Amino acid sequence: MAPVKEAIPSERSSRICHGCKEGKGLPFDFTMAFQPIVDVRTTRVWAYEALVRGTAGESAATILEMVESNAVYGFDQACRVKAVELAGKLFPADADTKLSINFMPNAVYQPDACIRATLNAARRANFRQDRLMFEFTETEKMRDTAHVRNIVEAYRRRGFTTAIDDFGAGYAGLGLLAEMQPDVIKIDMAIIRDIDTSAAKRAIVAAIVKMATDLDITVVGEGVETREELATIVSLGIWLIQGYLLARPSLEALPVPRW
Repeated sequence: MAPVKEAIPSERSSRICHGCKEGKGLPFDFTMAFQPIVDVRTTRVWAYEALVRGTAGESAATILEMVESNAVYGFDQACRVKAVELAGKLFPADADTKLSINFMPNAVYQPDACIRATLNAARRANFRQDRLMFEFTETEKMRDTAHVRNIVEAYRRRGFTTAIDDFGAGYAGLGLLAEMQPDVIKIDMAIIRDIDTSAAKRAIVAAIVKMATDLDITVVGEGVETREELATIVSLGIWLIQGYLLARPSLEALPVPRW
């Protein structure tokens, strides 16, 4: 998706987020697929990540290609609302399973204003807001890291879990970690791939786990596809696992992990 070039309004206008209103009435339909993040110690689902899809299962890339630059903000809001509405129908009400929602930091004007639609959807769906987790990642550099830090702090005040996705790829590295200090980091699948045969990758992941432990940050290994990868990262101290080995995303459904 092309970067959005509009300037970020000041916090003085936080009561109304005009950017979030752009793009309403999107000229296409979309839905969500869900993929579990599993705690292998307890064999319980810790969270489900909501992944945008077409209504017939089209890929996220297909949907994102249809989002015009002046509709990015509205699309971001619509994705959050859709994820929460589906979670309210699908998630067990008596569990603490989290709903993980991806968002684009550069597509948020004011944190408190931009989150209102999500909170309203959570109230309608009777979905506790402390079960919400927001993942952010950047393959292009953030325009304003101080602004993004404000988003993370605002979300933390509301009891949300915050996560850096694709840690170790692109700009999602140590500098971003130092700036944001999230609750969770998800190690990029490129580092996980074939880790059982790579001493260098094992050393890198071991260092990430040590650093995260010191900072009281939870680590997720994502993109796990083989038993050997799973056994290796578990031996390095990672217990939260996401990947095709356990479950592929399911359209508007919660897949049961394969053991």
